[in-house]
Amino acid sequence: MKKVGIIGVGEYLPEKVLTNADLEKMVDTSDEWITTRTGIKKRHLAAKGQATSDLAIRAAKAALEDAGLKPEDIDLIIVATITADMPFPSVASIVQNALSARNAAAFDVSAACAGFVYALSIARQFISQGTYKHALVIGAEKLSSVTDWKDRNTCVLFGDGAGACVLGETKSGGIISTYLGCDGSNLGLLNIPAGGSRLPASHETVDNRMHYIKMQGNELFKIAVKTMTEAAQIVLKQAGLSFKDVDMVVPHQANSRIIMAVAKKLGLTEDKIYLNIDRCGNMSSASTVTALVEAVKEGKIKKGDRVLLDCFGAGLVWGACVIEW
Repeated sequence: MKKVGIIGVGEYLPEKVLTNADLEKMVDTSDEWITTRTGIKKRHLAAKGQATSDLAIRAAKAALEDAGLKPEDIDLIIVATITADMPFPSVASIVQNALSARNAAAFDVSAACAGFVYALSIARQFISQGTYKHALVIGAEKLSSVTDWKDRNTCVLFGDGAGACVLGETKSGGIISTYLGCDGSNLGLLNIPAGGSRLPASHETVDNRMHYIKMQGNELFKIAVKTMTEAAQIVLKQAGLSFKDVDMVVPHQANSRIIMAVAKKLGLTEDKIYLNIDRCGNMSSASTVTALVEAVKEGKIKKGDRVLLDCFGAGLVWGACVIEW
């Protein structure tokens, strides 16, 4: 089995920024209410006509440049997303065509906020077994397209963006262990009810605003803290490491209170946790990867560092990963 590591990173955040002050003019909320409950101060929104694939392509190009590779060097493209441009074809197919990555197989992964770790784990298997040499793994979302801007409880949470990593064989370090999980019994706590085969689009589903994100936040909070704590413990045990061996934790950026509650349970200090939720909000599958990319660019993750990714989202799904940079 070959060792597989991240050899290039890139991200793209749309130029438009929506602040808490802007939201105060749209719904009954306040900067103080949003900040204390979520840790979010602003978020990026895609421009009119800009789709998830457009965000993904920008992040992919940056990752390829960082890796020093050309599109034809890529054998596999996986896009983690819950906001595809259309039901089919996949965002990955659109990215493959836009990049002229003619040698790459391409498909999407739907695992909500844990999507990037799911996609990373899949790509690692293909490369470690020698099926492919280089994989482009992208987390991209246009959550503004499925956000109910009249719902004060959810519209303050979400943003748009994309992050990408190029995976390849490495002589040392790389991805040490991954852990994925799901509990479908709680899938009703976070979903978009309509738009699929069960409730196709109709006047009734549109009138009832059933094509937007629905969330039961209080119930999710408790489950998220418990699940992310356990996932981190399990993946580190699989890696034969302890939390003392971890240099940086990059969690899914859903809510700062969830992240700090997990950190407390794990005995982690704030200097070991990377956050970008204050300026990006929750970007689902794009959250963890953009935070990872930013931490690398800022020098907070350096060669030889051990990094823990820890994610939780709709499904309910979760994923954790240990990487030696």
